[in-house]
Amino acid sequence: MGDIAFNLLVFFVILARAQDDSHLQWTPAKADKVQPSGYSKLTVVIDKDEKVYLNGQPISEAQLAGAIENQLGKAPVGDRKVLLKSHKDATAIRFEPVIEAISQAGGELVHVLEDKKKK
Repeated sequence: MGDIAFNLLVFFVILARAQDDSHLQWTPAKADKVQPSGYSKLTVVIDKDEKVYLNGQPISEAQLAGAIENQLGKAPVGDRKVLLKSHKDATAIRFEPVIEAISQAGGELVHVLEDKKKK
């Protein structure tokens, strides 16, 4: 019984997502030559209503830089990736301050795009 319980525990820990942003609705912009980004510490989403979320939680633009800086802590360069998932119709008035906040916090911005070749 102990082995089964341990295996189930390991199974659910592996499948657990630390950042659940599945409830957010956004459509990525399309681009040529998209490359995989690898692991990231944080995710910032600008949804279809142009609301900003950090790791699935709503946040104001004014609080974003401080929150990112706190969560990145003293992570070394290369471990400071922040994924930006911006809805394809998001305006510059919304995404430029978000990009600036990520930069101010010392995050390494990775913008999530969709390959134009995919259907």
